[in-house]
Amino acid sequence: MSSGPDLYLVCKSCGAEVSPYITECPYCGTRIQKRAPKLDRGGVPKASKKAKRSRPQLPRLRPGEIPGIRADRRAWAVWLLVLVPIIATLTLQVRPVWLAEFTYGAGLDDPWRAFTSVFAYTSSGYEAVTLAAIALFGWLMEKRHGWWAPLFIFLVCGVGGAYFAVEVLGEGIVRGANGAALGMLAAWTMRDVLGRRAGREDDSDLLGVLAIAAVLVLLPLASTEASGIAGIFGGVAGLVLGVLFARLRER
Repeated sequence: MSSGPDLYLVCKSCGAEVSPYITECPYCGTRIQKRAPKLDRGGVPKASKKAKRSRPQLPRLRPGEIPGIRADRRAWAVWLLVLVPIIATLTLQVRPVWLAEFTYGAGLDDPWRAFTSVFAYTSSGYEAVTLAAIALFGWLMEKRHGWWAPLFIFLVCGVGGAYFAVEVLGEGIVRGANGAALGMLAAWTMRDVLGRRAGREDDSDLLGVLAIAAVLVLLPLASTEASGIAGIFGGVAGLVLGVLFARLRER
């Protein structure tokens, strides 16, 4: 119910009861109020209009976004590094004669083979372990620093490891990216290792990471196309890159 004026006013000078719609007392002439209330056409006083309070409006949530939390960007670079070797493997199943173009080693020391060889596998077990490690730690690195991080690590540790194994140490056959897998693992781990040395706490399972690293290091014993030299080079390069990445601002 809207609040209106009082039924009558009392003059402070003579004490008479007067109408609330006048400004001066008709008996003594004393001014009672500065302004009388306005009347509508029907003789009813106008109700005071309350200013509408504007409510702040938030933008619409994106699909999969939780209120108050920024949605994570989808990782695409690391899945590119996983899908290309799978497509290459399926292609080599159809065209086995192309395997020579994806092989890097003694007598096949064309520098461009250092790039193509990291996408070729003939052992399904070697490929599954390597790509699983690249997918896991490459995805974690892409979440931290963006799409360029796993691509850069892959080139330095994977392609660089293959080139070092053949051109510097004369490795016989190099295929696959075990160097890139160890590089991804080492680069991701260094931030938490340095953080724990500085007294910072985290929820990383470094024992599980150590077990995966041991499997990757032992891959050359299970597959002749996996180069131990390329793996060691990739792991060491990953440790160096991990120290540099730990100094960068995370996304």
